[in-house]
Amino acid sequence: MHGVHPILPTPFLASGELDIPSLRKLIDFQAAVGVHGVAILGFLGEAHKLSGPERQTVTETVLEQAQGKLQVSVGVRAFGAAGAIEQATAAERAGADAVFVAPIGMQNDDALEGFYREVSGAIGIPLLLHDYPASFGTKLSTNLIARLVNDVPGIIGIKAEDPPVLQKLTALMEQTDGRIESFGGLGGEYFLEELARGARGIMTGFAYPEILLAIYEHHAAGRHDDAAAVFDKYASLIRYEFQPGVGLAFRKHIYAKRGIFATTFVRAPGASLDATTQQELDGLVARMGLTYASGPEAVG
Repeated sequence: MHGVHPILPTPFLASGELDIPSLRKLIDFQAAVGVHGVAILGFLGEAHKLSGPERQTVTETVLEQAQGKLQVSVGVRAFGAAGAIEQATAAERAGADAVFVAPIGMQNDDALEGFYREVSGAIGIPLLLHDYPASFGTKLSTNLIARLVNDVPGIIGIKAEDPPVLQKLTALMEQTDGRIESFGGLGGEYFLEELARGARGIMTGFAYPEILLAIYEHHAAGRHDDAAAVFDKYASLIRYEFQPGVGLAFRKHIYAKRGIFATTFVRAPGASLDATTQQELDGLVARMGLTYASGPEAVG
């Protein structure tokens, strides 16, 4: 795996039900942008607010709409191995290319190692460790991650969201002889530096994936100054959109403005944008020289 794999928010109707037409439009948009894959049912996708049948509907809809044009990674989060295996095997049966698995709520390396070995052993698709202690309350140590990547063939790397991510990435590259497939997150705030330290790409919810793709493609082609120029140009928007507690509302607002989502509905508990914040965001988007166009031409 490599490249840009946006974490997708899950669209809802004003009634709170799944909005399948908007979900299909979101996949078509990502394919038109040219990203390498998409990641669904993560924390940003409100997976913890969905029923089991809703998870399955989202997974099957995305895979059907992607039609093999995009890699699809599915988020897994459960209280124990049995629930995680149930979610992971359902994703595999539906045709997912990989899963990214949150840790159980136990701060014990032996227990975490056993959990991840058990889940990986139950599936035949790659597994990424979702390293996001700010949301999950469990910290994955560098030694544990390296041991799993080195010793378990199905565990290929991490979705890295444990600051300081850059120092941790360098340590993991050293302890795995560069084999770890690390994907940045955290809104893309450290994407440029992550690539320089060996990250394979990014999985984050930033609602202008065209920008992330431009940074990645410049860097992959050795045009590091161009990659830095794109990152620097849009850094203010990357920073603003990733505000804790309201980032999901920003992403849904932008996708609605871009003509992809029918509503900005966030299931409870979840924040919404007040009128002042909406105007502030709209002003920042304009200041960046962007539009809310619904295609790749939005990036100037």
